[in-house]
Amino acid sequence: MANSLSFIPYSSAYAEAFKALNVEWLSHYFEVEPYDEKVLSNPKEEILEAGGFIFMVEKKQQTIGTFAFIKKAEGLFEFSKMAVTPHLRGQGIGNQIMQFAIQFAEQHHWNKLILYSNTSLENSIYLYRKYGFQEVPIDPGILYARGNIKMELDLKA
Repeated sequence: MANSLSFIPYSSAYAEAFKALNVEWLSHYFEVEPYDEKVLSNPKEEILEAGGFIFMVEKKQQTIGTFAFIKKAEGLFEFSKMAVTPHLRGQGIGNQIMQFAIQFAEQHHWNKLILYSNTSLENSIYLYRKYGFQEVPIDPGILYARGNIKMELDLKA
């Protein structure tokens, strides 16, 4: 299975799939907030032109997932917008995404990855901890109402 996923850099051809995967995930677990709508409707402006990256995950030429790196500062990126199509959740795709994401960050010599999540997402929190993310104090004025945990991975440790 490890070789069955492809990680494709985002292009505008994926705009609909990027938004649909995230809206489905958000709607299932929480709700689509105004900030989500802004980012998901304008990924080129909100993520790519700001120095970030978006990847689409494909299996057998089918788009089955996505994730993004949102640039926060030089060498500091937020791992965000990870979503996997519902019928494939729980099959190890998150593990493969995390492996690819960390390897990509290391290849670009980033210092740190951060992420915001919710402690109700036990499988996600477990996954992040498994790959070395540690809980840190959450920022005041966080952009997501659903975010009640901030985690970071020090890539220089």
